[in-house]
Amino acid sequence: MCAAGVGFALSADAAGAQQSFAARFFAHNAEMARLQPGWPTPLVETEPRLTQYYRFAFSNEYTAAGTRTVSYGNARGGGIVAWNRYEFDVLPPSYIQHNSTAADGFGDTTALVKFRIASGNAEAGNFIATAILSHTFPTGSHSNGAATGSWNPTLAGGVGLGKRFDVESSLGGTLPTGKIAAQGRTIAWSALAQEHVRRAFWLELENNVSFYFAGSHDGKMQNFITPAAYFIPRRKAWKPAHPFLVFAAGMQIATSGFHTYNHNLITEMRVLF
Repeated sequence: MCAAGVGFALSADAAGAQQSFAARFFAHNAEMARLQPGWPTPLVETEPRLTQYYRFAFSNEYTAAGTRTVSYGNARGGGIVAWNRYEFDVLPPSYIQHNSTAADGFGDTTALVKFRIASGNAEAGNFIATAILSHTFPTGSHSNGAATGSWNPTLAGGVGLGKRFDVESSLGGTLPTGKIAAQGRTIAWSALAQEHVRRAFWLELENNVSFYFAGSHDGKMQNFITPAAYFIPRRKAWKPAHPFLVFAAGMQIATSGFHTYNHNLITEMRVLF
């Protein structure tokens, strides 16, 4: 019995060693498909699901003074799933073009880790709850980033409502590591609803609100309504282990009297692998 058991273990190890690196690498998203819902990543709100991806993003907004600001990257990047409960992301600095007297340049860099607390796929409750912690590093040039680094703890989750709808929400904060009186702190809350209208099409409506404490915006809040749409082309033979593309677009529209920008058009192409 012992010899047979050892032989089986050695055979299993050999089979695992023969599996290609690509097969092991792509297996993470396939594993996540068995453990969590299959909704698209929100356009603005923090994503509660774990995915392996890269997001190529672009945003075009107008400041309160009416000047057009373009972000090449929009503070998005890529993530890798580790085991079945962790995701590690790196969000490289975006290039910011102000179209004004302000100097153009690169923004800040962010590193992020997610922990999947609990979840179920469409056959097991269709829900998820995730804890997220990120740290932003002040790498911005020409005042295109924060004065200091900051920690950003967040809780995010969602639940499916039938086969076509889901609702999600996130609550988090931005906690600078210094110069609090100048920078202040922020609490951000978002909520959204998504509808799977066709096989390859999803619609989304988000509400994004920020509350400011200390700093130049002390006591103020700004709120945005963000309608968005997703196109997810996948061939009929698609499987969760296969890479695929997501095309997304939406616009943040200010609904509060105070807002630092408005009419922020966001477009993205995402590669999930």
